[in-house]
This record gives sequence, C-alpha cells and structure tokens, in this order.
Amino acid sequence: MSAPGGSQVRKMRLSSFVRKVLLEVPSPTEQDWPQDDEKDFAFKDSEQELESLPQPYRMINKMVNLLFDQAWEVIMKRDALREAEHSRVQPTIYLPLVESKLNKMPNCMAVSQDYVFIGGAKGFSIYNLYDAKRLYIWEKLKVDVTSIWAADLGSEILIAPVDETGIARLFYFCKDGLFLIKAINEVDDISKQTTCLKTEISHGGDFAAFLLQGAGDIWLDVYRLPKESWLKEVEHPQLAIDPKKKVRQLQLNTPDSVTSDNLEMDINICFRGDIKLSLPVHIMKIKPPKPVTGTTFKSPLEVFAKIEDCSGLGSGQNHFIKDTQWEQQEAIFKALFKKYLDGECGEEQLSMATFHFLLPGRVTTMPADVKSPSGVACVLGIHWTGNHNFFLYSLNRTLKDKADPEGVWPCAAPIAVSQLSCCCSYLVLACEDGVLTLWDLAEGFPLGVVALPKGCSCQSVHFLKYYLVHQGQNVYPEGPLKSHMKCVVLCTDSSVHLVTARGTQEPTVSVLVERPVKYLDEAICAVAPVPALPGMVLTFSRNGSVQLMDVAKPQIICAFAPPRTYHLAVPWTPMFVVSLHRPCFLLRGDHPDEIESDDAKDIQNSIFCFNLEAYPLLENICNLCTVPQADMTDSMAFAQVLPLEKRCESFLQERFQKLEKKVKEQEHWTRLRRYSLLLQRETSRK
Repeated sequence: MSAPGGSQVRKMRLSSFVRKVLLEVPSPTEQDWPQDDEKDFAFKDSEQELESLPQPYRMINKMVNLLFDQAWEVIMKRDALREAEHSRVQPTIYLPLVESKLNKMPNCMAVSQDYVFIGGAKGFSIYNLYDAKRLYIWEKLKVDVTSIWAADLGSEILIAPVDETGIARLFYFCKDGLFLIKAINEVDDISKQTTCLKTEISHGGDFAAFLLQGAGDIWLDVYRLPKESWLKEVEHPQLAIDPKKKVRQLQLNTPDSVTSDNLEMDINICFRGDIKLSLPVHIMKIKPPKPVTGTTFKSPLEVFAKIEDCSGLGSGQNHFIKDTQWEQQEAIFKALFKKYLDGECGEEQLSMATFHFLLPGRVTTMPADVKSPSGVACVLGIHWTGNHNFFLYSLNRTLKDKADPEGVWPCAAPIAVSQLSCCCSYLVLACEDGVLTLWDLAEGFPLGVVALPKGCSCQSVHFLKYYLVHQGQNVYPEGPLKSHMKCVVLCTDSSVHLVTARGTQEPTVSVLVERPVKYLDEAICAVAPVPALPGMVLTFSRNGSVQLMDVAKPQIICAFAPPRTYHLAVPWTPMFVVSLHRPCFLLRGDHPDEIESDDAKDIQNSIFCFNLEAYPLLENICNLCTVPQADMTDSMAFAQVLPLEKRCESFLQERFQKLEKKVKEQEHWTRLRRYSLLLQRETSRK
C-alpha cells in the first residue's frame, strides 16, 4: 500500500547495487585503492523506490503487515504441531467388551466383591460385575443418590449411599436380600437437618465414621457396627421381624435374554423391610481443634498438671503464652508481610476433615486389658484443613468418655493430603509445602521424608502393591514383604511422580509424567492403580483419553475409549471405578444427545466394562503376575526384598552347601593321594 513517485506512468527500471559508504577520489597508485567488500554494497530494488504514504495510511500499512506476520507465525506453529502429532506413536486403543444401558443418569459408582453399586435417581441399583445384569434396585427416595460407598465384610457387603439432601443410610447386603439398617442423620424437624459430607468404613466393617455439617458447625460421628448381631439376625429372621412391616419383593428390571439361573436368582431376592437389624452404636463425636489463643493458666504447674496423662500432647492447646504475646507477634508479622496480606480474603472457610481407621501395630497399640481380634481397627487418625497435626483417637471408648486424642503427630506445615494403603500398613502425610512423610505403621517407624520437585504440590496419593521387575516384566512377590512401599503422587500441576521406600534405605522420587507445556489438553486429572496388574495405573486426561501406564519403564501400554457414539461429558472429573480383585474397571459414557434432549426418555447413558484379561497386550501380564519364592532366593536382586529371617536362612543354606561341597572335594583329593601313595609303594617293592 504505497504510491510511486514522479510520473503516474510507471517506468521500468533495473535493479542495481548501491554503495553504502560515500565515494572518494581514488589515489593515483593502484596499491592504495581500497579492496571492495561485499558488505559495503547493498541490493536496492528500483521498483521499491517509493515514497512513504501519508498518515493515516502509513499506520494502516504497518498494522496490516503486522497482522500478516502474526498470522504467518500462527500458521507455522500449527504446521509444526500437526507434524509432531503425526510423528507421535499412538497407543493401541481398546473398546469395552460389556455395556450396561441405563434409562436414568448415574451419579456415582462403587464396587465390592463381584457386585457394582450405581447410585442414581431415587435410589441405587446393584449389578453383576461380569455379565452386567441388574440384580437389585432400591428406589424409595424423592431425591437422587449423589455418592455411595461399599465395604466388604467377607460374605456380606455394607452399603452407604448419600442422597442430595445429605442424608446417609446404611444397608446390609447378602445373597438373600437387602436390609436397611438406619438413616444416620435423618431427623423429623427439617430445620435441624444435617448434611453428610464424607463417609469412611473400616477394614472389615467394624467401625464407620460420618463427617456431618449443620448450623454452621462441622463434626465427625463415629459408630461401632454390630456385625455378629447382624449375622445372627439374618440367619434367624424370626428374632428381628417387625410385625408392623410386610415383606416386599424387590423391583426387578432384567433384560429379555435372561438365563434360567439368573431368573431363579432374581426370584429369591427381596428387600427385607420387615426385619429390624441392630442399630450401630455411637461411640464418639469429634470436633475440629480450637484455634490456639492466649493461655488461661496462671502458673506453669497448672500446664503440667493438664498434660499429666499425655492426652493431646503436641496439639499446642496447653501452653503458657499470654494474649499480649500473641498480639505482639501478630503485629510484627503483619508489618513484615503487609504487601502480601492486603489482597487476601478475610472470610474463613469451613474446616474439612480426612480420616482413616488404623489397625493395631507398633505405632497404634491396644491397651493390655482390652482383647480385640486381629484385623480390627483400634485407632482413628484424622487431620483437619489448614492444621499441622495428625490426631489419633482410640476406638475403645463410649459416648460418655471425653473425646480427647491419645496421640498427636505434628508436622512442619499444614497437612494437605493423607492416604492409607489397602493393607492398612503404610500411611503417607503430604504437607502443603510438598514434603511427604512415609510411615510404616506395622513396624512402627517412618520410612523416610521426601520432597517433591520445586513448585509441585500434592493433589492425591495412590498406593501400589509392591512389585519387582523379573525378566523385563512386573511381578508380585509370592509372600508378604515388610517395610516396602510404592505410591504414585498426582500433583496440582498435572505432573505424576513415583515414590519408592524400602527399609532403612533413603526413599526416592522419580518423575513419571512431566507437567504439560505444549499439549495442555493432555493434562492428567485423575490416576487410579490397577491392583490386578503389577505396576500399572490408569491415567485420565482432560481431553477424555484413558491410558494404561507401566510405571516401571515408564511408558504407555495401551488406551481405552468408549464407542464413538459416546464420550466423557466431564473428562476432568470422570466417573469410574476399578475392581480391587479383578483385572477390570468400569467407566461411565455419556451420549452426545443427552445434553440437548429435554425428554428423560431419550437420554442414553451407559456403563462400560473393560475386562483387561481379554485384550492381547495385557493377557500375558494378567496370567504371569506372581513370582515364586524360589526365584526370589536365587536372584540377588530379589533377595534384598525378602524379610531378614528369610535372607538369613537363605544365606546359611548357601554357606552350608558351599562347605559341604568343599568337604566333598577335600575327601576326594585325600582318596586320590592315598591311592597314589599305594601305587608308589607297590612300584618301589617291585
């Protein structure tokens, strides 16, 4: 956009080289002439000998040229990304083998034993894990079920659904039917209704805890569950029958293609509303710790008398710091960090709690006068949002006893995440500063303290069953291992790390997935271990992709996806569940038309089951996932993970075999020497 100078008729001109420096009169001698350098000349196109445009056209010309340059840069970046995308190796994608079509929107899922529990509109349903047949349906609510938990009690299952109003209920499920035990926080006066935020059931189902909120307060209710009484009442229903209620057959909705076995099983199933099971026993109510304020004690002796029984020692509540000292320290702190505190919001958020039921061990022991069977939880561990302390409460108490912690584990920073392993032997406390403390509860000592890379903050922790690499394949040791743990840590920046701790050795942290920089839609938002496959975890990305990763290499093995007509409506919070005992997982798939459709009958929802044993790449991994004890003792690398007794036994056996071999060799040489001496004597006599 420029205009030619001079005549309006454009003339043809030839391009020429123009010297950059001024011309001078050359000297008479040729030796003094300057050498021509290419840098002294500039190429000047005669066609570009144009005068600059007047304003505002000159500004418009610059803006158009800048727009073209920026557009060209975007085109080049997209071409580079497209070429990089084509050059990347895409993993093999497997489709689901079983599909369960639902006529209502599923809100939550849980799996226990061979059953899947799906919460939805007005109740929940129970499906068979293998053939996706619906076995039970309980729809007696006016609202939807938003969350559901299931705990394995052996041959029975304990179910805890929570509806939209926050009411938690306990169900007892066995082969004969479904029993409603109690609505935990249901009241007649709706103005006093509380909301259940979280539920936790102990290993074995001996205790249950419910985090409740109401009237601007929050607390934790702990119950003891009478499992033995439930078994007797189910086996002898005449002892627990409520004459006011009648037996009501459970609503069934079975497909047309039902076999005779399934049909017979469905007929025998009923909801036993007439049987009144024993109610859970409320044993403890725990409230958040009070903020640390000025002391009310008048002398140090009163402080020592308060903590004489060591109850709550380390919580910071019993001290001798006065209010004036707190005010002085607060004023100094605000003066130093005023520029950082000006933008903070003064409204305090309601504290939340994370809690775990701990089994007896070297750290959590039962009193000598209390007899409790093995495998039963004895301590409740809990930490609150923004608090540095991990509190330990004994479960051997009644509601009349004062709910004071028996132990306190203080940390250097507020605890952000805590996680207990499935075997209840290991505990991880992740603080807000990215430091992780690894505890071996069974042996009673910390495995170590590790720090995540700078800038990483823990979002979730997932334990892996300890595995070994044998002949290039991940395998589980045949026997149990002591003081060996591995866990996967998902950080808030979508990076994934592997933490390994073993005995007295220093724990290590390795990066599995870096923080995404180029492909932001591939940021990992959820991680789930697959216990049936050694060293394998499922990763869920924001773009809806589901991949199986081998953390030992680390690399992607394969990917999973629902059929093309379905997708994940909310990929950053996918609805899935992984079986603890079977190599399979379930994933909810949403139909694209369900969001646009106003008619509930037109909505298509499905739960897809991915059976990992049926896929070619994973068949060998599922079949060969355990290494015998003999192979572990033969290999020096495997021998390091054996218990000390086994290692000593193996060492002594090896030494004995070597000594035995050496003795046999010496006896052999002794015989040869004797024989040679005899030969020499015979030859000398002759």
